[in-house]
Amino acid sequence: MAFEGLASKLQETLKKLKGKGKLSEKDIKDAMREVRLALLEADVNYKIVKDFVKSVSEKCLGNEVMESLTPGQQVIKIVNDELVALMGNTESGLNFSQSGLTVIMLVGLQGAGKTTMAGKLALELKKKNKKPLLVACDIYRPAAIKQLQVVGKQIDIPVFTLGDKVNPVDISKAAMKHAKDNSNNVVIIDTAGRLHIDEQLMDELKGIKENINPNEILLVVDSMTGQDAVNVSESFNSQLDITGVILTKLDGDTRGGAALSIKAMTGKPIKFVGVGEKMNDFEVFHPNRMASRILGMGDVLTLIEKAQQAIDEKEAEKLGARMMNQEFNLEDFLAAMQQMKKLGPLNKLMEMVPGVNAKELKGVDFSQGEKELKRIESIINSMTSKERKTPSLISSSPSRKKRIANGSGTSIQQVNKLLKDFDGMKKVMKQMKGMEKSFMKKKGLFGKLPF
Repeated sequence: MAFEGLASKLQETLKKLKGKGKLSEKDIKDAMREVRLALLEADVNYKIVKDFVKSVSEKCLGNEVMESLTPGQQVIKIVNDELVALMGNTESGLNFSQSGLTVIMLVGLQGAGKTTMAGKLALELKKKNKKPLLVACDIYRPAAIKQLQVVGKQIDIPVFTLGDKVNPVDISKAAMKHAKDNSNNVVIIDTAGRLHIDEQLMDELKGIKENINPNEILLVVDSMTGQDAVNVSESFNSQLDITGVILTKLDGDTRGGAALSIKAMTGKPIKFVGVGEKMNDFEVFHPNRMASRILGMGDVLTLIEKAQQAIDEKEAEKLGARMMNQEFNLEDFLAAMQQMKKLGPLNKLMEMVPGVNAKELKGVDFSQGEKELKRIESIINSMTSKERKTPSLISSSPSRKKRIANGSGTSIQQVNKLLKDFDGMKKVMKQMKGMEKSFMKKKGLFGKLPF
C-alpha cells in the first residue's frame, strides 16, 4: 500500500493534536519532531524534510492556530497544504501539439517499467479519443520489441518497429513518417534503458530528442527505489531536460520518499502513477488527492472517477430501478457484482474512503471478501437461467441445491446462505420502497400547506 508507514505515523501524530482544546509551543514542537522522523523514515530527502518542518512549524505557531478554537484541525490543514505544495500543487497534464503529431518520449533505467508504462499511457490516451502509435526503440534488451508488440496487441494499439538492427534514431524518424501516413496523432517512443546511467545511453537519447523534438520527455522511475529514484531523476533531468515523471509500483510497499521529493528536487512534476499490474492500473497524479490519502482523509474524487469509467451508467440505472420495484433477481445480482468488480480490489478502494486509517486497514484480510464474491459468482453461474430469475425454485428443491453446489464446488449450506442473504436483501429493499412511498405522501401533504 502506497505511503503505508508515513500515512500511519502522520495520522497518529496529528490525531493527538486534534483532541486538544489549546496547543502550546511544546505540543507543536513534539508533533513536528514526529513528523520529521516519519518523513525521514519514508526516505524523503533530508533538505526537503528540514524545509518542510520549518515551514509547517512557523505557520502552526501563528496566532491563527494558537488562538483558534480548533487548533488541531488548523494544524492538519497546514500539513495538508504543505504536502500538496511539496508535490506540485496541481496536476500536470500532457503538452499536446496544437497541430499535427504529439510526440512523447519515455526514458529511464532498465527495469523501471517503461514498456508497460508505454502501453498504459497509450490506453489512457485511447480512452480520450486519441489515436496513439507505440514505437519500439529498445534494440538492446532481449525480447524488448516482442514485449511491446504483446502489450500493443493486448490493448489493440499498433506498434512500429524496424527490428533490432536499425539505429534507434533512424527508427524514431521513420516512426514519425509512419504515424503521419496512418493518421496517428500521438507517438509514444519506448527507449532503451541501462542498469545505470552512462554516456552511451545519454548520447542515444539526446540523438532521438534532437531528431524528433518531442513534446514530452517523461522519465519512468520505480517508486520502490526511494531516494535513488530522486537521484536518477536529477541525472536524467540535467542531461535531457525532462518534462515530467511517471512513478511506477506506487501500489507496492513503498515508503513514498520519491513522490514527496522529486518535484522539489528537480522542479519537474509527477504526471502519472502506475498503481497495479493491469493495463488499467494507471492514474493521473493529483497532489491534493495524494496528500488527502496520506492524511487519512480519503480520495472521493478518484473513487467517483473510477466508478464513472468502470460502471455502465444505463445498466446501473436499470438495476437500480429493478431493485426498487421488487423485480431484482439473482441474474441482476450477478450483473451488479460484475460491475463492482470493475472498480478494482477492495483494499485499493478502501484507501480512498475518508477516515480509513492505514494502520487499521493493514490488519484487514480483504482477500476473504474477494474469495466470498468469487464463491457467490460460481454458485449463481451454476444455476439455470430460470433458477436465477426465480430463486424460490431452488429453495423448495433439495436436488437443485445439490446440483448447484456440485457445479460450483461449494456446499449445500453455502447455497442456502446465498439464498437466505438474497431474501434478506430483498426485504430491506421492500422496506426502503415503503419508506419512499410514505415520504412522498408526506411531501404531497406538505405541498398543500401555506408554508
